[in-house]
Amino acid sequence: MSSTLLRVCPSELKIPYEVKRQRSCCMQLINKTDKYVAFKVKTTNPRKYSVRHTCGILLPRSSCSVTVTMQAPRDMQLDHHCKDKFLVQSAVARDGATMRDLVPELFTRAPGRLIEEFKLRVVYIAANPPSPVPEEAEEEDASPRSEAMMGYEAKVSSAFGAASRCVDNSGAKLSCTKGASVVSTLVGEKVYTREENQKKLQQNMVRPVQIPFSTS
Repeated sequence: MSSTLLRVCPSELKIPYEVKRQRSCCMQLINKTDKYVAFKVKTTNPRKYSVRHTCGILLPRSSCSVTVTMQAPRDMQLDHHCKDKFLVQSAVARDGATMRDLVPELFTRAPGRLIEEFKLRVVYIAANPPSPVPEEAEEEDASPRSEAMMGYEAKVSSAFGAASRCVDNSGAKLSCTKGASVVSTLVGEKVYTREENQKKLQQNMVRPVQIPFSTS
């Protein structure tokens, strides 16, 4: 329905639906005339929604923002279907009208009085999902591992794989000398390296310190 007094934007109220959380949306009322225009906002479900502002006076060629807040839903609706509606009534007011001139009779139909109505339906939309954690942050949280340690583990895994392949499907043990030898060598290298590091640490700790002294 076209209106000659007000332009209402948008044509429907889209409200994010989120359990246990209040969500809001706005509509814009624009006075298209050179006259003072009074407006009033109604809803079919006043217990479910709070409106700011429910009524007012728009100066010529001015606009006003109306905020609609839906009470926090208790349960999730699978289809997000809503039957609630809003009604914006508008009527011409006298020049220089103020909030004191907003009387119920102003929106009562009478001969020679122009009252326009604009209906808006409520549409539930899905709330925005939480932002995913960046992959870089996940990589930073992981504890770093040295290339040498990773290479050593790869060698051990390969050696144990070779040893496990020495057993056939019947369960009979085959010759595993090569696989066992490789595992033994790797373990020996690790033990030797650890002992060498301990020796160097002890040498650094017991290194003598030369203290100069004077002869009298």
